[in-house]
Amino acid sequence: MRQSFSDKASNAMKPDSEKTTAEHMGDKLKGNADSAASSMQPESEKSYTQKAGDMFSGNSNENNESFVDKTKNAMGMGNKRG
Repeated sequence: MRQSFSDKASNAMKPDSEKTTAEHMGDKLKGNADSAASSMQPESEKSYTQKAGDMFSGNSNENNESFVDKTKNAMGMGNKRG
């Protein structure tokens, strides 16, 4: 089952440094499940919002950092510093 755009956005807005271990694990699990669902769904069957959400969250399965992660890291809110 795909994760809603609003769920992705709310998870992304909270700095990683303020998340509990359970929140980190939940985000990772939900992200992996959404990525798998995204990969299994043909592009031709995705809605415009699913395509936009996949692009925004980095669900291209190329192990690239998502736009959200790049932004959080640039602001010092993510896992990577610098």
